[in-house]
Amino acid sequence: MATGFDPHVAAASIEKLKDGVRNSVRDELAVEEPLEIRVDGEPLAVTMRTPGEDEELAAGFLAGEGLIGGSADIVEVGPTRDFAANTVEVRTKSGLRRNPKDERSFYLTSSCGVCGKGALEFVKQKAPPLRPATCNLRPEVVLSAPSAVRSRQSAFDRTGGLHATGLFESSGELLVVREDVGRHNAMDKAIGSLLLGGRFPLAGMFATVSGRASFELVQKASLASLIGVVAVGPPSTLAVDLARERGMLLCGFVRGGSLNVYAGSELLGN
Repeated sequence: MATGFDPHVAAASIEKLKDGVRNSVRDELAVEEPLEIRVDGEPLAVTMRTPGEDEELAAGFLAGEGLIGGSADIVEVGPTRDFAANTVEVRTKSGLRRNPKDERSFYLTSSCGVCGKGALEFVKQKAPPLRPATCNLRPEVVLSAPSAVRSRQSAFDRTGGLHATGLFESSGELLVVREDVGRHNAMDKAIGSLLLGGRFPLAGMFATVSGRASFELVQKASLASLIGVVAVGPPSTLAVDLARERGMLLCGFVRGGSLNVYAGSELLGN
């Protein structure tokens, strides 16, 4: 096991039973802690996340909810003025693009960020239509994407307990990988990383996720103008419906040289 400091990983003393023998051993666990996201001094959301890249998570979360349109809406992201623990603040130029208070209760778990939605109509945020004619992903690019992401999951190597999202150019160039106990947090961190770097929306790019493709991951990808989502696991019915509605590519069970195309087959070349 690696021994360098990593905010994603914590050591733990456990008992291991093997072949009838119990031993005390050292294990490494994925860290999970709450994070409060504030906007212009006001609390907006609490999510259970893996510490690290909190600024990216906050920015990506706001973009994934359609509350900001890009880095131009942000003045600064960082600690609160009172330096509260496990809290990050986004200071905007002129406020959020809409008031979300009547739409949902922003208490999120690490497994399902969409659970706080009050009604389905608030889930389906409006996003600009994609332009399929400008995108054509080669099958070999899609097939190789999960292994490229897996090769950069250093915290998963140590804990086995983290999801990952990688963002790729349509050419297959891997730009960023982020890990988190929550699959939606990993997506927010990856998108937030590029957004804070001045790149948003992310037209012409696609996301690869280490697990299943949920509705919310497709929604976040759509709001970021990604052309599709590639998943190691299966999609849900709502994820498929949304991808088809938005004209996005959605692939599942991408492993071992094969894949299933659930939506957007016209975006996948021969």
